[in-house]
Amino acid sequence: MALYNSHTGKPVRRQTRNTVIMVVLILFALATLFPIYFMVISSFGDPVEAGAMSYSLFPTKISFESYKFFFNYSEHSVRWLVNSLIVATTVMVSNVFFASLAGYAFSKIRFKGRAVLFSVLLVSMMIPYQVTQVPLYILIVNTFHIQNTYTAMIVPGLVTVYNIFLAKQFMSSIPSEVLECAKIEGCNQFQIYFKIVLPLSKTVLAVMAILTFMDNWNTFFWPFLVTNTMDMQTIQVGLKNFRFANTTYFAPMMAGATISALPMFILFFSLQKYFLEGVTVGAVKG
Repeated sequence: MALYNSHTGKPVRRQTRNTVIMVVLILFALATLFPIYFMVISSFGDPVEAGAMSYSLFPTKISFESYKFFFNYSEHSVRWLVNSLIVATTVMVSNVFFASLAGYAFSKIRFKGRAVLFSVLLVSMMIPYQVTQVPLYILIVNTFHIQNTYTAMIVPGLVTVYNIFLAKQFMSSIPSEVLECAKIEGCNQFQIYFKIVLPLSKTVLAVMAILTFMDNWNTFFWPFLVTNTMDMQTIQVGLKNFRFANTTYFAPMMAGATISALPMFILFFSLQKYFLEGVTVGAVKG
């Protein structure tokens, strides 16, 4: 059954339908892209207080003074970017490794309580992220006394349930006969994992790495909770330093936001096919 009527033999109706669909899609695209456009345009303004700025949809002049102001504002401006890179990269690598291990165990290794444990993990995905922040903060800061360090920002995200689920769903599609042949040849579980499962799972691992890096690069709330000095802040948290009680340096803040968005733009345009695969990977088994 077709998704919609093809209007065969009715060119006027088909043309009208296509035009309406195109207009609606263009409007949605403009609504999505406008905040990004406004961010970039605003970043080329002069570094003055927000109340003194003249907002415009079209730039009257192009100035890089706000970018200079962003890097000169604090000695830690570059450190914010480095911190984000360290945290996002470490969490990405740990998720790819541990989530793929767990996904392999849940999909191919028979052990007692496997179904119950996996069900508990799935239930935990239903709990909103914000609900867990208070007990997690108490555990990390008050119990383990880990604060204002890379460890505090990295440990809670070492492995996520979503990535385990993603790996498990994909690895379930790997034929068990292949693994049985490896066992007959004398391979143990780790050899099967490293030599057979990982090479066959490159697609899901790439998707997992991209999505995890993006999520941790853009996160604000948790690094904001566990850092209390400017030198340990990530770029997303560092941007709040341009906002004061009575004023905001809007253009420099937009310049910093544009700089922080550049890695995401590069990542997206260079790895578009993996982003598209990320929409469907694990959704269909087999």
